[in-house]
Amino acid sequence: MVTKTVHKQIRGFVLIWVAITLIMIAATFLAIYFTSNEVWLRAGNPLPLTREAAPGEAPAALVLPSASPLPTYTPTPPPPTATVPVYQAEATDPPPPTATPSQTPEPTPLPVNSRAYEIGIQVEQSPDFNTINQDDWYRSVAQDLGLPWVKQQALWERMEPVQGEIDWRLLDFIVPSAQKFQLKLLLSIATAPAWAREPGANLERRGPPAEPQAFADFVAKVVERYPGAIHAIEVWNEQNIDSEWTSVHGLSADRYVALLRATYETVKRVDPGLILISGALSPTGLDDGVTVIDDFRYMDGMIEAGMLDWADCVGAAHNGYNISPDFRYDAIPEDPAAIFRGPYENPHHSWSFRSTLEGYANRVRAAGKDSSLCVTEFGWPTAEDLGGARPGFEFALDTSLAEQADWVPRAMSNMRDWGFVWLAFIWNFNYGPHADYAVANDSVPYSLIGPGFNFRPAYAAIKAWQAEHIANRDS
Repeated sequence: MVTKTVHKQIRGFVLIWVAITLIMIAATFLAIYFTSNEVWLRAGNPLPLTREAAPGEAPAALVLPSASPLPTYTPTPPPPTATVPVYQAEATDPPPPTATPSQTPEPTPLPVNSRAYEIGIQVEQSPDFNTINQDDWYRSVAQDLGLPWVKQQALWERMEPVQGEIDWRLLDFIVPSAQKFQLKLLLSIATAPAWAREPGANLERRGPPAEPQAFADFVAKVVERYPGAIHAIEVWNEQNIDSEWTSVHGLSADRYVALLRATYETVKRVDPGLILISGALSPTGLDDGVTVIDDFRYMDGMIEAGMLDWADCVGAAHNGYNISPDFRYDAIPEDPAAIFRGPYENPHHSWSFRSTLEGYANRVRAAGKDSSLCVTEFGWPTAEDLGGARPGFEFALDTSLAEQADWVPRAMSNMRDWGFVWLAFIWNFNYGPHADYAVANDSVPYSLIGPGFNFRPAYAAIKAWQAEHIANRDS
């Protein structure tokens, strides 16, 4: 009995212990679960998180037991949000320096779109293809005279004497030098080679091609070879005299305009920004209709044939005589000491620089157009330091070095003030030394470089004019 009683006691004790243990396990489980699941507590726990405080007692917050602590997680700060800068007229404290993106520069105006009045000069290339000499010429033009343009003659007959075989040596020589000194380049292109001439044409004299497109294609090849390095092209030169336009069809404004149109249409497809200039006429004072047509009458013919639609600028040229650029042909003061009497005894517009350019501009305006003139040659000759002049060139004896130095800049001012001239090119920079100052060479008296390789007074006068012009333009 004793044994059974003991067994019952032990068994009851065990049952009670097991029950207590199970209750403790359940309570522990519930405590851990509720503590680690705060979201559930807040969403569905009906118990208040605070208990009611007794009167006068501050409410006490219910402190929940924490679960086993997890490793501390320090979040990486997010990158600062980009903000739009606010610019103020004045800042108390300057902001720290930051990298500022470079601004996109304004595009350089295309030559054809820049209508600023500018001066250039004809420069004969170094005949021995001496790069040092050529650079010296262009350096003087760009850095001393301060002129932005140079002009070069390029004869088709010399560059392509055999069809399809172009000799690029001349342009390969001058173009890099012009680029080196940031000079804009005008090419005057003329004279067809024998293979391109009309059947039966006198090949001993210069003349046009049988097909205008042949000339246009040649000019296009020139532009394609030197992209961006050639800024203007004069299409032919002095086409109103037969020494430059010997054709089986004779002198013809219509045929010249056909050549100009073909060139304009072809070249503009290659470089629409390049300036196309119609060929400058020769103011001869004669008009026989065969060997020469008066420049005013020929200009009328070109305008009637549509020239103004196929040129960005109307070419003009006037190499002065023994009168100032101020005077019209019918108002020249008498000079009884003048050796050359043409302007005084035979009045005609061709003697006068002013009358010639005004005559062209008036014809353009009468046609209802506002095209500007591009004077591809102008200057005044003097033989004062040459010891003489050839027969027929006596007007160079009447013009002194001082007058040359006065009249060239005076013409530059006049063209600017008249308002109808776009570009003007002085004739010339260096033909004197190239021709060894020979009086028989018509270009020598106009040269800015005189005997002994000395700059004539006109050089300094042009330099001073250009410096003042730039200063006034930029002020």
